[in-house]
Amino acid sequence: MAEYSYDLKIPKERIAVLIGKSGEVKKALEETTNTRIDIDSHEGDVTVRGEDPLTLFSVRDIIRAIARGFNPEIAQLLLKQDYMFELVELRDFVKNKNQMPRIKGRIIGKEGKARAIIEDLTDTYICVYGKTIGIIGLGEDVAMARRAIESLAAGSPHNSIYKWLEKKKRENRLTEI
Repeated sequence: MAEYSYDLKIPKERIAVLIGKSGEVKKALEETTNTRIDIDSHEGDVTVRGEDPLTLFSVRDIIRAIARGFNPEIAQLLLKQDYMFELVELRDFVKNKNQMPRIKGRIIGKEGKARAIIEDLTDTYICVYGKTIGIIGLGEDVAMARRAIESLAAGSPHNSIYKWLEKKKRENRLTEI
């Protein structure tokens, strides 16, 4: 059977989270997915090896999610079918580096309120880390959360984003019936 592998680079401060207390996160991930994860803690290089390319793709996304600030329990939702991880690059919305804190602040909101509302209305998990925003959830929900985040980053008023999300949530509930 052929072996596949992915090489990733993660921030050094996130390596301990990936490894976990006494190596439990790494070990559990390897056992659950039948993969091997090698971590160079000095460089932040991670190699994932396995025989199933689809599982390997999921493990790669889990590691990327942990690297972008998610806790391992939430990141492991990516092992479930239909869950996905998406990254929004905030660099695409800033003209100069002074704007970055303002845009992150708009997305997080006062005491995390804006982020919590978007998470609630889209049934997703959102993590603001560095110059990126990570989103984990079901496909359509992630797309809605991404659009809301991009709209906030582009300067749309919070209220209109929330109204749009509430409307979308109602429409989705009606189509499920």
